[in-house]
Amino acid sequence: MRRRPALAAVAVIGALTLAGCGGSDSDSDSDSAASGAELSVDAAYIPQPVSDSMAAGFLTITNEGGTADELTSVTSGAGEVTVHETVDGTMKEVDRLEVPAHGQLVFKSGGNHLMFEKLKQQPKQGQSVTVELHFAHSAPVTVKLPVKAATYQPTAGHSGHSEDSGH
Repeated sequence: MRRRPALAAVAVIGALTLAGCGGSDSDSDSDSAASGAELSVDAAYIPQPVSDSMAAGFLTITNEGGTADELTSVTSGAGEVTVHETVDGTMKEVDRLEVPAHGQLVFKSGGNHLMFEKLKQQPKQGQSVTVELHFAHSAPVTVKLPVKAATYQPTAGHSGHSEDSGH
């Protein structure tokens, strides 16, 4: 009997998390709620680092909404985190990366990635590292990145079209 209120609470919390702190700025759309960014994160992991002080992190940010957003920073109690873009094999730190409307921002080995520096302790396989993703327009999103084997390769392609690796 208590199941329905619990499910309703989960739905409300989920909607508030996705809606972020946005007020009611009325866009020219009459359907402004459907046109905002709707962010979710999956495929998150950190390969167990070989260094005591540095690690890389990977994840996919999906935007189901009709408005693009931008990842502006990442914070973590584990150490300093910077965002790196890889273009034509060259890695560079960037201040922001776009999360396109109805699209994805993919962080993968050999591509865009999170760089952890000045780690307070070296993460070990089986542990997880918590990060907070900050966006230009949406509320921050907290994500746990499980630490996988150094040789871990995701089974699902990072094209982002598969939601789980069971298919």
